[in-house]
Amino acid sequence: MSTAPVWSVDPRTGKPREEVASEASEHEVDEAVRAAWAARGALADRGVRAALLRTAAELLDGAAEHVVEAADAETALGPVRLTGELARTTAQLRAFADVVDEGAFLDVRIDHADPDRTPPWPDLRRMKVPLGVVAVYSASNFPLAFSVPGGDTASALAAGCPVVVKAHPAHPATSELCAALLRRAAVRVGLPPDVVTLVHGFDAGVALVRHPLVSAAGFTGSVRGGRALFDAAAARPVPIPFHGELGSLNPVVVTRAAAEERGEEIGAGLGASMTLGVGQFCTKPGFVLVPAGAGGDALVKALTAVVSDSEAGVMLDHRMRDAFVAGVAERAALDGVGAPVTPGPGGEHTVSAGFLTVGASALVASGPHDLLLEECFGPVTVVARYEHPSEIGAVLSRLPGNLTATLQLSAGEAAGSEGGGEAELLLASLSGLAGRVVVDGWPTGVAVAPAQHHGGPYPATTSTSTSVGATAVERWVRPVTYQDVPEVLLPGELREGGGVGVPRRVDGRWEFPTPPLP
Repeated sequence: MSTAPVWSVDPRTGKPREEVASEASEHEVDEAVRAAWAARGALADRGVRAALLRTAAELLDGAAEHVVEAADAETALGPVRLTGELARTTAQLRAFADVVDEGAFLDVRIDHADPDRTPPWPDLRRMKVPLGVVAVYSASNFPLAFSVPGGDTASALAAGCPVVVKAHPAHPATSELCAALLRRAAVRVGLPPDVVTLVHGFDAGVALVRHPLVSAAGFTGSVRGGRALFDAAAARPVPIPFHGELGSLNPVVVTRAAAEERGEEIGAGLGASMTLGVGQFCTKPGFVLVPAGAGGDALVKALTAVVSDSEAGVMLDHRMRDAFVAGVAERAALDGVGAPVTPGPGGEHTVSAGFLTVGASALVASGPHDLLLEECFGPVTVVARYEHPSEIGAVLSRLPGNLTATLQLSAGEAAGSEGGGEAELLLASLSGLAGRVVVDGWPTGVAVAPAQHHGGPYPATTSTSTSVGATAVERWVRPVTYQDVPEVLLPGELREGGGVGVPRRVDGRWEFPTPPLP
């Protein structure tokens, strides 16, 4: 296995900044996983886990200036965006600390022995336990919130699982800095630092998912890379869960009534959403069904104005820039495809935003235009103009799974006073395509809330779980039932009396801990 040096690169110039680390050898990956495995028992105490997450958030906030500076130097995302992302990251850590304190994710259920049943019931006590070591693969476009200190790491630690993170090559220095802060937080609360370890290198990532002591993996990235790791996880002698976020088109449907009522507003909102962060959000609206006619024309005109006024931007690295330039050129060359604002290179190191148009009729059956139904990472979207509402359903039936789907309605359709049930049918169609359905808004922006779901049918994700929100912790636990186990040997959460203080379903009735007095 290669152990080449790992360099931090400035995407604004394409020049190396500093040598950060070395790619991990297979032996070094083995050492990292075994160290994490040895540390798993230290995470058994929920109070210590909650303290770790809150301390990590505190240390990241305390080092905010250095963290933002390092991330901006490697990603060109800008201090404003990265300051907000860091705030989201630390809020996420604290939110999972609250999840640990509450303990509802343990799903504790107790059924006392009942000899009068037919057949008789033994004493059964069920709760969820940590899976073991979790491999986390950092994302390129979120160097904080979906990387070393991000949601996969936070939720795995909350579940009681040590983490080995494979750093993304686009921001290795930021990864090293954040990993050092998390390890410092572990030591501060009395845990071994190896509850979080970091490795670099492509080969290290493959070795990590194949390691026999790794029990699950979380990934955010491309379809190609994620699918290769997913297949490797499934091909192991003992397959493991692989929770991968691979790609998403995030379709938008604009009804004719909505376009006629507020086409300009929708077009402006679309332009702002698809150019946000140089189009590098996983929830960027990349495909939009817009009616032919005056309302749709007004939408396209407003979209043209917003996109034309956007400045050229730097993508996360030159490899992604080259893929974007090639991808938009290939799509624009298709018959019948127009480019009111041409996307492509904006300079030696930048790209310019743009959008493409095509008749929806070109997409209702398989053909060369299928390329327009695939994600193109960067500041571009495809506007498909439909003549009749039947074309909407025909095109939607051909789309892959997505993280989000958006429906733009008129005021009457939203109130149920017009449309003859069309809105309900469209909402049902979009619900079958995505894990989050947005009405009269835009999908860029994922609130870290208990009810959030950030996932969707393949290829959006490889499982039915979420990587954002409180229920993300459920990816890293599994249920165990204890039958007729002596009280003294049971986990505290399963003993009589509920003194540990978690919600429990006992003999069919929920019991909740009494809140402490103020």
